[in-house]
Amino acid sequence: MTSFVLAHLSDPHLGPMPRPRLRELAGKRAIGYLNWQRKRHMIHRRDVLGELVADMQAQRPDHIAVTGDLVNIALPLEFTEARRWLESVGAPEDVSLVPGNHDAYVRGIREHFPYSWADYFRGDGIAANSDAAFPYLRRRGPLALIGVSTAIPTAPFMATGRLGQQQRGDLEKLLQQLATEKLFRVLMIHHPPRTSPGRWAARLRDSDELLDLIARYGVDLILHGHDHRHATVWLDGPRGRIPAIGVPSASAMAHGHNHPAAYNLFSIERADGAWRCDHRVRGFADGMMLGEIKDERLI
Repeated sequence: MTSFVLAHLSDPHLGPMPRPRLRELAGKRAIGYLNWQRKRHMIHRRDVLGELVADMQAQRPDHIAVTGDLVNIALPLEFTEARRWLESVGAPEDVSLVPGNHDAYVRGIREHFPYSWADYFRGDGIAANSDAAFPYLRRRGPLALIGVSTAIPTAPFMATGRLGQQQRGDLEKLLQQLATEKLFRVLMIHHPPRTSPGRWAARLRDSDELLDLIARYGVDLILHGHDHRHATVWLDGPRGRIPAIGVPSASAMAHGHNHPAAYNLFSIERADGAWRCDHRVRGFADGMMLGEIKDERLI
C-alpha cells in the first residue's frame, strides 16, 4: 500500500502587518502592535515562510494541516491577506486549518476568521453556505482529520486557549463514532494538549478534560503549534501511547527559546493489520540552511 503523506505547519504570523487605524489599536491590540514593531517583525519573516512553503510543496504531500496563528493582532486586513496566503498553500479540499489564539486576539472579531477561512475548516458533507463549526471531520485517504478550536480572546499578556464544554461533548461523540472505522485519526489543535513548564499564561485551560477524552477514546496522532518549538510528547491512550507533535513557527528566524522555521511530514500506511507512521522534519537549522532535520518512525 502506498503511504499517505500529511504535511504540518503552524504559526506563520503573516507579515508585514497592515497599518492599523488609530481606533483599531484600543486595548490589547496596542500592546501587540508595539511588540510587532519592536521585535516580532524581525523574527517572523515572509521570505523565510515563502522558502519553507515552497520546499513543503516540492515534497508533494497528499494533504496539509495548518494549526493556527495565521495573523498577529487580528486586524480585518490581516484576515484578507491570510486568505490569500492560504490559497497559495493549497485549495480548501487539500488544506485543513484550525485557528490559534492570535486569530481570536480580541473580542468582537470572531466573525472574521470563520467568514474568511471557512472553506478550510468545513467538515465533509457540510453545505458551503452553512456556518463552520468545531469540531469538524474530514476523511482524506486513510485519515480522519479532526479539527478543534482553542481560539478565544484573552486579556493582555495572556495567550490561553479553551475548547469549552460544548465542543468537548461534540468531540466525544465524534471519537465514539470513529472507533468503529479503520481510519488513522489525526487531531489538529493549536494549543498543546499538555502545557509546557513555565507556560501557564499560554496554557490550554481545559487540558485535563481533553487528556481524559484522549485517554478514554484515543486518536493516533495529535498535531499542534503555539509554542514555536519542536516537541514530541507521548500521551496515554486506551491502547498505548499517543504522540503529540509540535512544530516551530513557519516564518521564524532563530530567536531565544524559539526554534527556526520548520514543518513536519508524516508518511502513514496500514500493513498487516497495523498502522505505521514515519515522521520527517524539514526546516532551517545551523546557518539557516533548509534541509532534513529528523527522520524517525513514530508508530
